[in-house]
Amino acid sequence: MTPTSTDSETGPVAPGPSRRAALRAGLGGALAAGLAALAAAPAAASAGRPPARPEILVATNEPWGTYHVRPLLAEAERRGWRLRQLVPDLSEIEPGDPVPVRTLDDDLSGADLLVVTGAEEWPAECAAALRRLPLAASSLAYLRPEPAPLARRLRPRLRLVTSSSPAEGRAFRSYLGTARPVLAVGSPQTDGLPPWRPEPGTVLVLTSVTRPDPTGGAAPGTELLLAAAARLAAEGRRIVVGMHPREDPSLWDDYEISPVPSVRAAAAAEVAIGIPGTVFPLVAAVGAPVVGCTDPALEVPGYLLDVCSATIADAGEAVAAVAGARPVDPEVLHDAVGPVGGSAARLLDAWRGVAR
Repeated sequence: MTPTSTDSETGPVAPGPSRRAALRAGLGGALAAGLAALAAAPAAASAGRPPARPEILVATNEPWGTYHVRPLLAEAERRGWRLRQLVPDLSEIEPGDPVPVRTLDDDLSGADLLVVTGAEEWPAECAAALRRLPLAASSLAYLRPEPAPLARRLRPRLRLVTSSSPAEGRAFRSYLGTARPVLAVGSPQTDGLPPWRPEPGTVLVLTSVTRPDPTGGAAPGTELLLAAAARLAAEGRRIVVGMHPREDPSLWDDYEISPVPSVRAAAAAEVAIGIPGTVFPLVAAVGAPVVGCTDPALEVPGYLLDVCSATIADAGEAVAAVAGARPVDPEVLHDAVGPVGGSAARLLDAWRGVAR
């Protein structure tokens, strides 16, 4: 077991007002940096007044992964905006998916901005097809801080780069290979965070994706996490599984599946344990300590590990790691989470500022 904190206390400790306050206190600094970043955008981005109700197109590295856009829908609908995700076709879109989708074959002449969430093949293809649209890059999920080969096609056109947090912004900047300032707006998933009211013995298991599919890749570590969950259940812990949108739920049939998203499920968890991913800082922001299961083949940005109370590479370490888990330091948390509250509004405001 690898501790990630020098705190000598054992057992989960409920966060006092200072933890949530520290996250909110970072808002002023984040916005100040953001204003500077926005001001640095080319003057052409603001040649006229920004559209009052723009149409925004979003292309993601996971072409059919509409769950990245879903947290923005409520704010977009409140404003009367048209927020659309670009997909290669409708083959992987589930009936009833609330995210409006479009293909490159549709009439997109009314669009005001293209947002790419990465620089893999699909976002690059969309950018090439929509050359006349202003282009922004917004990180909505973690990316490794390694230059993406196709980013060179996007960099000259970028009018804005955003991320959820300062740490995510540093990784995203490296991924894009740009020195442009990154506006940290916070994660829309932390808008309206629930209070942490842990239920004794409850452990939230945070899955990743075990098998790749047409939408995207997978992360190693499911066998380790399954074994850790079994050890914890044998010790009498109540296991609640927070399912990644693309995970195979049949792998977790032995356990209770959370009916709500993991960020909300974390409100009732004493501790969360899982494969480090985008949700880790968000669960930590609720207040629950997190333990990372780190398969040797797992490659994630360091800030996802920094929010862990401990990391384990063997299921035999799970019981002790969970028993000794404690919340992350507020400064580390703010660096990984960014400002909390109003994040969807800040992101849409930034997009509006560079739309045509």
